[in-house]
Amino acid sequence: MYRRIAVVLMGLAASAPAASGELKPEEAKRFVVGKLFAFNCFEGTRGAGRIHADGSVAGSVQFGGSGPIRYVTLPPGTLKVKTEAVCATVRGMPFEPCFNLQQTDKASFRGSISGFGFAYCDFNRRSGRVDLATTTRSRGMQASAADTSNSD
Repeated sequence: MYRRIAVVLMGLAASAPAASGELKPEEAKRFVVGKLFAFNCFEGTRGAGRIHADGSVAGSVQFGGSGPIRYVTLPPGTLKVKTEAVCATVRGMPFEPCFNLQQTDKASFRGSISGFGFAYCDFNRRSGRVDLATTTRSRGMQASAADTSNSD
């Protein structure tokens, strides 16, 4: 369970400004707070969420890429910007994971748990409701077209 939470936090915390390369914690904070990000992790976990200025997190996650999509909230102070890194504090977790943040292109980023480069999430910034409405509308139109073609 703790590993899953760390993976989700890693995906949501890994955000960056427009410059490429390794990101400083304050740059990541300025870029990510209040914005929506979708993420896909190395072991299949995926979702979308928002980090708030108080370090709280809210979003949806599907662990391992299958099963139910769950709404997740983590309390204020969960994510903290320290001098050298963005780190997470999760009650019951025996350590405080910190994250390496790397920009891969102008809209894509990778975050990994410090010391565990294989444990990463790739993420993309989303515009929020516009993306959701577009996706929902497209699916609805595809379903309508399939219904019409099957009615003959």
